Amino acid sequence: MSQTITIYTDGSSRGNPGPGGYGTILMAGPHRKELSQGYRFTTNNRMELMAVIAGLQALKNDGMNVTVYSDSQYVVKAVEQGWLKNWLATDFKGGKKNKDLWTLFSKLAKKHTLKFVWVKGHANNPHNNRCDELATAAADGGGLIPDTGYEAERNG
Repeated sequence: MSQTITIYTDGSSRGNPGPGGYGTILMAGPHRKELSQGYRFTTNNRMELMAVIAGLQALKNDGMNVTVYSDSQYVVKAVEQGWLKNWLATDFKGGKKNKDLWTLFSKLAKKHTLKFVWVKGHANNPHNNRCDELATAAADGGGLIPDTGYEAERNG
């Protein structure tokens, strides 16, 4: 029987685009791990998606049952309503953004059984609020790294 993992995620961008960051909390049984990273120039949607990717990359085993909680309609609807399947099938035709991250997410998602749950941001969910704190602290912190995918896409 595969283990159930809960992942809470949030992304932040100071300006859109601007400096940004993500915050992720992974929980399994008694275990809890927090992840965050800041980027020098990115978008809010990219950070929302990076938070999910970071959580999936942190999983040590394949075949997990994963429930992802996100306050991003963009991320949740892209997966749960099939937008991503269409974007992948048409190779992101029509200028759909964040192909690099969605392609990476798609590869990671195939390793697990995923379910996405939308949560209201900046509300009474302590895990989502903690992810927001992690994301904004990362965006406001030092040591920001380049979002090479965004900068390459932006610079053509």
